[in-house]
This record gives sequence, structure tokens and C-alpha cells, in this order.
Amino acid sequence: MKINEQYHNLNLLENVTYKFLGRDGETHEETEPILVEHMMDVYVNERLTMKLVCIPEHLAELVLGRLFTEGIISSADDVDQIYICEFGKRARVILSKNKSGQPHEENEDYVAPTPTCCTGNRVLNDYFITDQPMMPVTPIPWKKQWIFDLADCFANGTPLHSQTWATHSCFLACDGELLFQCEDIGRHNALDKAIGYALCHNVDLKKCVVYSSGRIPTDMAIKAIRASRWNFRSFTGFSAAEINVFLTRISSLPYLC
Repeated sequence: MKINEQYHNLNLLENVTYKFLGRDGETHEETEPILVEHMMDVYVNERLTMKLVCIPEHLAELVLGRLFTEGIISSADDVDQIYICEFGKRARVILSKNKSGQPHEENEDYVAPTPTCCTGNRVLNDYFITDQPMMPVTPIPWKKQWIFDLADCFANGTPLHSQTWATHSCFLACDGELLFQCEDIGRHNALDKAIGYALCHNVDLKKCVVYSSGRIPTDMAIKAIRASRWNFRSFTGFSAAEINVFLTRISSLPYLC
């Protein structure tokens, strides 16, 4: 797989001046940094397939992770090339021959735009999505110290969150070693970036633990199941639906709240 990223050092923050109104009626102007909401179109084999709203960093990891967790690819070997333009607005993905699908004229059915998380992300069609079922996972051996170490990493904060208090974060570890950490405006994006990093660097997902800052809804649990056999640690926890249906009855996904 070849990754060609043409963008460099895109702005992650912009300063905004606003009027502050206090309880006592005092008003004055203040200036604070806010996150840049970046929009990117993802073309798969020249077909517009996704629209992502994100923070403009680790974009190749985000694209690769999202392809994986949406069921479009099953490994990095399914991708020949990922190209990100100099403005980070357009991603071009070329799948390997065995994942190219049928000729476009034989399959032109689009599904309605479907939100994949609260940031406004959209999957525009199901052209490349496979129907592979989710399989039960086998829990990996893990040590409680690994979890506490990741909790300490989270408590230490991340650069953008420390300035804005407006990001989610995700931490990827293997055998107790922190491999990668990232931030984004959405927890789904942050998780996909961690998955994409693992795929880019040939990290065995079956041996990984991930720590997420956000609650784990059903679609986040599905991402972890597709990523295969992770231990999942959530800072805020799961809902009853995820625990009862996806995590215990279907997948046996190891989780800690």
C-alpha cells in the first residue's frame, strides 16, 4: 500500500473573538482558540463514497480506518494507494484488484446518506461494502496495569483538548506499550484514526487495547468488533443496549468501564 499525503501543517485551531456576558451583567470581549471543522471527500476507485468532517491531521489513518470499520476493506492489503490532496479536502483511494468490485455500470444503486456519528460524517453508497458477518471475538490476555497506564495518559491530557476542551481522544496500546494517540471532534473519527494507524504500521489488532474518551454506542462497538478481538476501555461507559446485545450475546468483546 502506498500513501501519498500532499497536505502539511493544516490549521487545527482558529482564534475567535466573542462577547462574554457575566451573571452580574458585565460584558467584555474575549478571544479563544476553537477547533477547525475540516471537510473531506473520499473517493474510492474514482467514486465518491464518503464525506468526512474531522480535524485535519492523521487523514490517511482516518480514511484507512473508516474503510476498515465500514466493512469496505478487511486489511491494508486491500488498498493499493491512498492519496490526500494538498488542502486535505479530497482523498483518493485505489483498491487492489481483488477488492475493486463489479464494473460501475452493473451496480449503480445508492443508499440514502447515513450518519455514522455525530460530526456529520456520511457514507454515500454501499457499492464497496461487503456483507461479511461479525464473528465472536476471543478475549486476549491483559494486565490491569495496562489500563491504569492508559488512564494516566488520558488524565495527562492531549494538546488540542487542553486548549479547547472540545475533542475526543483515543489511545492505542499493545502489550502495555503506548503506540499512538490522537484527537478529533468525534469519538468515531478518533477510533478510526487509531485503527488506521495500526493498519498502516502492520500492528496486530488482535493484540491491541484501545482507550476511548467517549461513551461507546453500538456503532463504536461494531468498529471494535470489526477491528477484531480488542480489549475496549471507555472513559464514560457503554449503554445497556451495547452490553446486552453486541458485546456479550454476539461478540464477546472484552470491555471495561
